[in-house]
Amino acid sequence: MRAEDVPLAERLSAEAFLELDVRQRRADLPPPVIRSERHASGWVRRTHHLLETDPGGCWVVEGDEGLVGMATSLVREVTWCLATYAVRPGHQGRGIGRALLEAALAHGRGCTRAMLSSSADPLAARRYRLAGFSLHPQMFLTGTVDRTAIPVDTGEKVREGAEADRELMDSLDRRTRGSAHGPDHAHLLAEHRLLVSDTTTGSGYAYVDGGSVLLLAADNRRTAARLLWAALADSSGVVTQPHLTDANQWALDVGLGARLALHTEGYLALRGMKPPAPYVHHGALQ
Repeated sequence: MRAEDVPLAERLSAEAFLELDVRQRRADLPPPVIRSERHASGWVRRTHHLLETDPGGCWVVEGDEGLVGMATSLVREVTWCLATYAVRPGHQGRGIGRALLEAALAHGRGCTRAMLSSSADPLAARRYRLAGFSLHPQMFLTGTVDRTAIPVDTGEKVREGAEADRELMDSLDRRTRGSAHGPDHAHLLAEHRLLVSDTTTGSGYAYVDGGSVLLLAADNRRTAARLLWAALADSSGVVTQPHLTDANQWALDVGLGARLALHTEGYLALRGMKPPAPYVHHGALQ
């Protein structure tokens, strides 16, 4: 992948994911829509970040019609992560996806851990399982927060985070998922609000956007729950909290306590590790 490929790769991935969402649409959820302009801009900035940190993990496939497939991946210490992986609709079944995944996996050769967030697409799940990943069903919460359910002390032990918290966050990353996010924190700090709780009883951090936690790591469930409540307390209207695994029941307790509805969607695919906890993964930067 080159820098000039990034906008084209963004549109390819947006169209591929929309096609999948339409094909697998659930009647109990709103109709799927293509990625918003705001989220598309964030996708582009994140991919440029990965091109800088992991050029060997970012690949495209070109055809007569231009880009027909793309994959971005990253290595952080001993952990390899697949960030985004898509094949243009109508080009599946031609070996493009397999070639892309093999190229991305080669970037992580030597890593002892690997993780990625998979859609519910049966073909994708099959490919990851054949590549040696264990598949852990994911859940998400959605709805309008019942503000009467928010604990009265929410926010008392939570503060705004900053660059000075990098060492603390890397330490929590290693404790929960086995590797620090390292340079990804600079990107995340520039894009999102950071909440930190660091007390004598526990530490944790969470990047949040619109009331949803995008990434969370803590050294105990109570601190993790405190951060998730703080994020939900800052929401307005409908909020969606994705990327919850069975290992993080504390997050389900918070969401259900806030009167959000619980659904299942996709898998957290892991190799050489168990589902991190207390932890909510990023989805792309894992």
